[in-house]
Amino acid sequence: RGNRVNGLITPLRPMSLEATAGKNPVSHVGKIYNVLARLCANDISKIDGVREVYVKFLSQIGKPINQPLAAYVSIITYPSVSFNNIRYESESIIEEKLENIREITDLILNRKIEIY
Repeated sequence: RGNRVNGLITPLRPMSLEATAGKNPVSHVGKIYNVLARLCANDISKIDGVREVYVKFLSQIGKPINQPLAAYVSIITYPSVSFNNIRYESESIIEEKLENIREITDLILNRKIEIY
């Protein structure tokens, strides 16, 4: 068990080096984006045909938190699955979560989401 947002240290899988423990859940973009990425990945993983999914967000100084410089989603599907439907659903999930990003702070402050 580690102090990453998902509670694991996974050296052979993509992960953030950002530890969420002790960070301000209102203004620390690394903490918020880590939780956001986990929530997005969890929702995308429920789409039929998705085998694995990795989500990353890149912030930019001076821009609102709901406008990341980049949102990167890597999806591994099961064989013979149409990627177009998965892509559309994934983009919708990312957009919806970004529109409601302030809810993540509330989830953290109210201890409704486990972060380590």
